[in-house]
Amino acid sequence: MTNPLEASQPESAWDPRTLLVAGGRPAHGVDAAVNHPVTFTSTFHSQGVAAPGEKVYARFSNPTWDPFEEVLGQLEEAQLPALVFSSGMAAIVAALALVPAGGVLVMPRHSYNGSLSLSRELADAGRLEIRLVDIADTGEVIAALDGAAALWVESPTNPMLEVADLPALLAEAKKRGILSIVDNTFATPLLQRPLSLGADVVVHSVTKYLSGHSDVILGAVVTSDEKLHATVHGYRTLHGAIASPMDVFLALRGVRTLSVRLERSHTNSQILAQRLSEHRNVSGVRYPGLPDDPGHERAERQLGGYNFGSVIAFQAGERAADADKVISRLKLITGATSLGGVETLAERRARHASEPESIPENLIRLSVGIEAVEDLWNDLSDALNRI
Repeated sequence: MTNPLEASQPESAWDPRTLLVAGGRPAHGVDAAVNHPVTFTSTFHSQGVAAPGEKVYARFSNPTWDPFEEVLGQLEEAQLPALVFSSGMAAIVAALALVPAGGVLVMPRHSYNGSLSLSRELADAGRLEIRLVDIADTGEVIAALDGAAALWVESPTNPMLEVADLPALLAEAKKRGILSIVDNTFATPLLQRPLSLGADVVVHSVTKYLSGHSDVILGAVVTSDEKLHATVHGYRTLHGAIASPMDVFLALRGVRTLSVRLERSHTNSQILAQRLSEHRNVSGVRYPGLPDDPGHERAERQLGGYNFGSVIAFQAGERAADADKVISRLKLITGATSLGGVETLAERRARHASEPESIPENLIRLSVGIEAVEDLWNDLSDALNRI
């Protein structure tokens, strides 16, 4: 008789929404745990010359990391497990360390604040040279690749939500032998899988959508290249950028609901973006799901055409003070940095001095959560009406 487990569909054939729930689980068996336990230890039994894959010490590896790294690697369609880090910034640092010394890094002029600040610091130290580009202008980006060592891509960008032509840019980078790194935090692997489009490396702030509850700080690097994987793993080990086992356990628990959270928050975002675009005290609304958004057609092709993410950028009133007043008057929506949690967060991004000067002073980045949309709109519209 055929063993039903042997005859079942292999993990590689699972829908990503199924993989989120079923991946990285302990083997089925009588009295087997449904979830992997949290392993709290600083070291492991080990004698003599360590065999390949032997854990030895908890700065090298931890059994609690394994299921999360397995699931994220599979979601990104990588040939290797992901590598989890102590924060999104730690993952970004490790990825930027792959850029050869003195090499030229092409990156979006509107990128995550931490990525830009770190790159500027490295440039000031002579570690690399930066070429900032409008990532939505494919011709400008390709022209900037002349003599470059690495291409850094965000799509959609943070906080301006510009959409890059990922297939074209990654193909050009590969043709020229240029290292390509994609920050996939905003899109998540449910909407966009850059490795399958030709990227060499993907980074995530796991703090955001993957964990999804604003309660852990984590990052991750994903690649299918064995040499790059070994280099990043070595960097994590030597620099000690390791994650707490409890935080990774919580992130794995959070990722189980990514699909339903993203569907709900996207539905809310589509409604709120449309209403914001019609409000008299709002201008410059950016959301790829709006038919008239500059990135809509490209996002429709690249993000699957059914979900455009859950971040909206809009300008409130005419001055920074107008945006600050809106956020101060919100009662349900929380005025705070970060994004990707179940709760809706709002922030005037230009309050950070390190943001690019091209970010409008009155621009609010809205990370839309899973609350009832009418409650969110009532809160937003009441605050906007009082400008």
